[in-house]
Amino acid sequence: FFDIVLNSGFIGILIWLMIFATSAATLGLIIDAVITLKKDKIMPPSLIATVRGALDEGDLARAIEACEAEPGPLANILLAGFNNVSEGFDVIQDAVGTAAEIESEKLMQRVNYLNLCGQIAPMLGLMGTVTGMVDAFGSLATTTGAAKAAALALSISQALYTTAFGLLISVPAILAFTFIRNSTSKNILTMENLTFDLLKVLRGAEVVDDEEEEEEEE
Repeated sequence: FFDIVLNSGFIGILIWLMIFATSAATLGLIIDAVITLKKDKIMPPSLIATVRGALDEGDLARAIEACEAEPGPLANILLAGFNNVSEGFDVIQDAVGTAAEIESEKLMQRVNYLNLCGQIAPMLGLMGTVTGMVDAFGSLATTTGAAKAAALALSISQALYTTAFGLLISVPAILAFTFIRNSTSKNILTMENLTFDLLKVLRGAEVVDDEEEEEEEE
């Protein structure tokens, strides 16, 4: 294999280096996504329990402190809702929806690079094959006799290796991208629904408080 890489010429070696770099980037991005995009990482159970308990007690300040102490996608979405509590539930819904879109975009930025690796790997492989074929047919001018067919077959075989490796990188990258993207989108929707559920508790508490104030005034 190393003989094939080293005998591919300057341009071929450069293409092989880019293929190896794409392979390393694909592996790194998959590992990064598995670690950072886990459900418990995006939606910490401790944060959910603390915020739910604080809102059940009507303590909005403690819920905000919990979000600030444990920053992350869920905390940012919750804070967007908490900061607009006094504006009404319609404004809260808009703020939470906007925050969810922003957090979704942040989470998907690295995943999109994985999709890029899946698309560029076969293109690099095809580029290596094309340049290898150009060299293979160019070498026919200096080869004569029976050795010509053997040299051409060997050169074409070596040129096709880059396409094969490009596809070996592309297929896992695209599969991983699709799975991670769908999982992340599902977690984003779960966070948004969870935020609305938590804010409904707070909204109910506010309605009760308003009714009590009206009764006291009467």
